[in-house]
Amino acid sequence: MDMATATDELLYDVKDGVGTITFNRPQARNALTFAMYERLAEICEEVGRTQSVKVLVLTGAGEKAFAAGTDISQFRAFKTQQDALDYEARGNRVMGMLEACPVPTIAAIAGACTGGGAGIAACCDIRIATADARYGFPIARTLGNCLSMANYARLYTLLGPAKVKDIIFTARLIEAPEALSIGLFSEVLPDAAALHARAAELAQTIAGHAPLTLRATKEAIRRISQKMRLEEEKDLILMCYMSSDFREGMEAFLNKRQPAWKGE
Repeated sequence: MDMATATDELLYDVKDGVGTITFNRPQARNALTFAMYERLAEICEEVGRTQSVKVLVLTGAGEKAFAAGTDISQFRAFKTQQDALDYEARGNRVMGMLEACPVPTIAAIAGACTGGGAGIAACCDIRIATADARYGFPIARTLGNCLSMANYARLYTLLGPAKVKDIIFTARLIEAPEALSIGLFSEVLPDAAALHARAAELAQTIAGHAPLTLRATKEAIRRISQKMRLEEEKDLILMCYMSSDFREGMEAFLNKRQPAWKGE
């Protein structure tokens, strides 16, 4: 049975047991609004309740970006410590629901995959990408904020400590050949058309395999990673989000200028 539901900014379609989530703000490089995060969480919850979806594919509209992080303009509303803590708590909840979604998830990445988009891709079980895909968290040169402990742990598990420090400290984006060589991407395709064809083929292959084997394997890996997330993070989040540097980084980003960091 085919069915489709959609909102303007996040599309969701189910066909032949494969659910496809599309981040649909190509004019903003698919930057994620809070509403998009919430819709993603709703879909993960829905998939967990039903047996109709065997695999989820996540992708971005257009060919320029999977998702280019959280929509920065939303941070202008931050005024209190609780705003910062609530933002990271929301992100952790949504990412955790995606990670715990009982079916395999495939991120089909074309173009930029940065910030919150890179966090979502890290939660997926398999990442395939186009040859022009770039992955990273350039926050050290853009906003001056930090990741949650859960996101650091995901990256640590996925890439190892040296590579995490490398990409955060340098604020560089990993190009597709390097991402393939370090296991971040499992396959690199020549263009978006080939990417989506391969995502569909891979999803159908996985959908035909033993669901309990897939679920047990996914949950086992999640539990191993969970053991690294117990450390307190409030002090780190508030140090960054309540700083004048974060305000400076946000305004510089939105006004397309270089930030002047002060370390305070």
